[in-house]
Amino acid sequence: MGVCIFCEIIAGRAKASVVHADDSVVAILDHKPATAGHVLVIPRTHVAGLADADDAIGTAIWRAARRVSAALRASGLRCEGVRLSLADGEAAGQDVFHLHLHVVPRYPGDGVVVTADWKKRSRDLLDQDAALIREALAGHPGQARS
Repeated sequence: MGVCIFCEIIAGRAKASVVHADDSVVAILDHKPATAGHVLVIPRTHVAGLADADDAIGTAIWRAARRVSAALRASGLRCEGVRLSLADGEAAGQDVFHLHLHVVPRYPGDGVVVTADWKKRSRDLLDQDAALIREALAGHPGQARS
């Protein structure tokens, strides 16, 4: 692994526009935002992905995201809704391999596009998928991995 830019920011060796910091997380403005006010909530502990994070890290990230979301709505920046997004792994679009949650202010016409080939699945297939996930959860409580 090369130098982690988020670890550098947390250590104060790289610049960032910090909106929140506590003992567990740092929240900064994304330097390439989807919309003005786009925030990244980053745990101080370096973990690459979601499965590597313990419950304390997850709780801290979520708590900060809730606070940032409320602040965005009260800030005067255009924010009629908020989208939370977490890419976990390269195939999901993660490009910095230090866990982080995007908190993105949204409004009509903001240019943010989320696309997929949404297809309805039969109940039988959904039930089969659910069984596989339940089995993985039972075998690895809190640590389900592929």
